[in-house]
Amino acid sequence: MRNLIGNLIWLVFGGWAIAIEYFMASIVMMITIIGIPFGLQSIKLGVLAVWPFGSKVVTIEESSGCLNTIMNVIWIIIGGFWIALTHVFFGALLCITIIGIPFGLQHFKFIKLALFPFGKRVVDA
Repeated sequence: MRNLIGNLIWLVFGGWAIAIEYFMASIVMMITIIGIPFGLQSIKLGVLAVWPFGSKVVTIEESSGCLNTIMNVIWIIIGGFWIALTHVFFGALLCITIIGIPFGLQHFKFIKLALFPFGKRVVDA
Protein backbone atom coordinates (compact mmCIF):
# COMPACT_ATOMS: atom_id res chain seq x y z
CA MET A 1 0.00 0.00 0.00
CA ARG A 2 2.89 2.35 0.84
CA ASN A 3 4.42 1.74 -2.60
CA LEU A 4 1.09 2.50 -4.28
CA ILE A 5 0.76 5.84 -2.50
CA GLY A 6 4.41 6.69 -3.22
CA ASN A 7 4.00 5.84 -6.90
CA LEU A 8 0.84 7.92 -7.25
CA ILE A 9 2.47 10.94 -5.61
CA TRP A 10 5.54 10.32 -7.80
CA LEU A 11 3.41 10.55 -10.95
CA VAL A 12 1.99 13.89 -9.84
CA PHE A 13 5.41 15.38 -8.99
CA GLY A 14 7.30 14.78 -12.21
CA GLY A 15 7.17 11.03 -12.81
CA TRP A 16 4.83 11.45 -15.76
CA ALA A 17 7.14 14.03 -17.38
CA ILE A 18 10.17 11.75 -17.10
CA ALA A 19 8.19 8.77 -18.39
CA ILE A 20 6.98 10.75 -21.41
CA GLU A 21 10.57 11.85 -22.07
CA TYR A 22 11.75 8.22 -22.02
CA PHE A 23 8.88 7.02 -24.25
CA MET A 24 9.37 9.81 -26.78
CA ALA A 25 13.09 9.06 -26.89
CA SER A 26 12.32 5.38 -27.53
CA ILE A 27 10.07 6.23 -30.47
CA VAL A 28 12.75 8.43 -32.02
CA MET A 29 15.46 5.82 -31.47
CA MET A 30 13.42 2.97 -32.95
CA ILE A 31 13.09 4.72 -36.31
CA THR A 32 16.26 2.98 -37.45
CA ILE A 33 17.19 -0.67 -37.02
CA ILE A 34 20.44 0.32 -35.30
CA GLY A 35 18.50 2.34 -32.72
CA ILE A 36 16.18 -0.48 -31.63
CA PRO A 37 18.37 -1.66 -28.68
CA PHE A 38 18.53 1.93 -27.43
CA GLY A 39 14.77 2.32 -27.84
CA LEU A 40 14.16 -0.86 -25.83
CA GLN A 41 16.37 0.44 -23.01
CA SER A 42 14.45 3.70 -23.07
CA ILE A 43 11.14 1.84 -22.77
CA LYS A 44 12.52 -0.12 -19.81
CA LEU A 45 13.50 3.14 -18.13
CA GLY A 46 10.14 4.71 -18.96
CA VAL A 47 8.25 1.88 -17.30
CA LEU A 48 10.45 2.24 -14.23
CA ALA A 49 9.86 6.00 -14.28
CA VAL A 50 6.10 5.44 -14.16
CA TRP A 51 6.22 3.07 -11.16
CA PRO A 52 9.61 3.33 -9.35
CA PHE A 53 8.66 2.53 -5.76
CA GLY A 54 8.74 -1.21 -5.08
CA SER A 55 11.29 -1.83 -7.84
CA LYS A 56 15.06 -1.94 -7.80
CA VAL A 57 17.76 -2.04 -10.43
CA VAL A 58 20.35 -4.81 -10.34
CA THR A 59 23.45 -5.35 -12.43
CA ILE A 60 23.38 -8.38 -14.69
CA GLU A 61 26.53 -10.33 -13.81
CA GLU A 62 26.96 -12.11 -17.14
CA SER A 63 26.75 -8.87 -19.12
CA SER A 64 29.93 -7.12 -18.03
CA GLY A 65 31.57 -7.19 -21.45
CA CYS A 66 32.84 -4.45 -23.69
CA LEU A 67 29.60 -4.41 -25.74
CA ASN A 68 27.69 -2.94 -22.79
CA THR A 69 30.40 -0.33 -22.32
CA ILE A 70 30.25 0.65 -25.99
CA MET A 71 26.44 0.77 -25.92
CA ASN A 72 26.47 2.90 -22.76
CA VAL A 73 28.93 5.38 -24.33
CA ILE A 74 26.73 5.66 -27.44
CA TRP A 75 23.68 6.01 -25.18
CA ILE A 76 25.24 8.94 -23.31
CA ILE A 77 26.00 10.69 -26.60
CA ILE A 78 22.55 10.03 -28.09
CA GLY A 79 20.50 11.35 -25.20
CA GLY A 80 21.35 9.84 -21.84
CA PHE A 81 23.15 13.01 -20.79
CA TRP A 82 20.08 15.18 -21.41
CA ILE A 83 17.77 12.78 -19.61
CA ALA A 84 20.18 12.74 -16.66
CA LEU A 85 20.06 16.55 -16.60
CA THR A 86 16.27 16.35 -16.41
CA HIS A 87 16.62 14.10 -13.37
CA VAL A 88 19.05 16.58 -11.79
CA PHE A 89 16.57 19.42 -12.38
CA PHE A 90 13.55 17.58 -10.95
CA GLY A 91 15.62 16.18 -8.06
CA ALA A 92 16.88 19.61 -7.04
CA LEU A 93 13.43 21.15 -7.43
CA LEU A 94 11.76 18.48 -5.29
CA CYS A 95 14.44 18.55 -2.57
CA ILE A 96 13.58 22.18 -1.81
CA THR A 97 10.56 21.05 0.21
CA ILE A 98 10.58 18.51 3.03
CA ILE A 99 7.71 16.53 1.50
CA GLY A 100 9.49 16.34 -1.86
CA ILE A 101 12.79 15.00 -0.54
CA PRO A 102 12.00 11.28 -1.04
CA PHE A 103 10.92 11.99 -4.61
CA GLY A 104 13.95 14.17 -5.26
CA LEU A 105 16.19 11.38 -3.99
CA GLN A 106 14.41 8.99 -6.35
CA HIS A 107 15.32 11.29 -9.25
CA PHE A 108 18.93 11.32 -8.08
CA LYS A 109 18.92 7.50 -8.12
CA PHE A 110 17.70 7.63 -11.71
CA ILE A 111 20.73 9.66 -12.83
CA LYS A 112 23.14 6.72 -12.83
CA LEU A 113 20.60 4.54 -14.62
CA ALA A 114 19.87 7.29 -17.14
CA LEU A 115 23.57 7.44 -17.99
CA PHE A 116 24.36 3.69 -17.97
CA PRO A 117 21.24 1.58 -18.70
CA PHE A 118 22.91 -1.33 -20.49
CA GLY A 119 23.79 -4.27 -18.24
CA LYS A 120 21.01 -3.45 -15.76
CA ARG A 121 17.72 -5.20 -15.02
CA VAL A 122 14.66 -3.91 -13.14
CA VAL A 123 13.29 -6.35 -10.54
CA ASP A 124 10.66 -6.17 -7.81
CA ALA A 125 12.11 -5.09 -4.47
